[in-house]
Amino acid sequence: MDNNVVTVKGPKGTLSQDVNPAIKLELEDGVLTVTRPNDEKQNRALHGLYRSLISNMVIGVSEGYKKELELVGVGYRVTSTGNLLDLALGYTHNIYIMLPPEIKVETKSERNKNPLIILESADKQLIGQVCAKIRSFRKVEPYKGKGIRFVGEVVRRKSGKSASK
Repeated sequence: MDNNVVTVKGPKGTLSQDVNPAIKLELEDGVLTVTRPNDEKQNRALHGLYRSLISNMVIGVSEGYKKELELVGVGYRVTSTGNLLDLALGYTHNIYIMLPPEIKVETKSERNKNPLIILESADKQLIGQVCAKIRSFRKVEPYKGKGIRFVGEVVRRKSGKSASK
């Protein structure tokens, strides 16, 4: 801790976070305690926010985070070279996305299975933001279920207009 900045180091990397000066941090015997000055609504909200952010940082640098996305649709393909992701999602052109250097990417394409994108990072916020950006290129639609989704995500399916007759 240094002047309202918390830095966490571990085997997976180093993360730092600015903390609001109203929130007090105390480090005793390797345990970081987050306290608030009073029970005002704003201070309660900040207390929970920074406790969660610091907890996510500790888990990230020790274990890391992993997210898996699958591409569901005919002709949807993905390849990766380094940190460049090449997505073929049924548009007239391929989509190229350059990922930040903190994220490791791996792609799997097996016959008769949906292509997978596996992202790993120590920063939970960054990996979530990158997953949201990748999903925004082809959101899952409710009629056929095509699009980019998380592995294990359940999509509510609609019947369509022919079911009403």
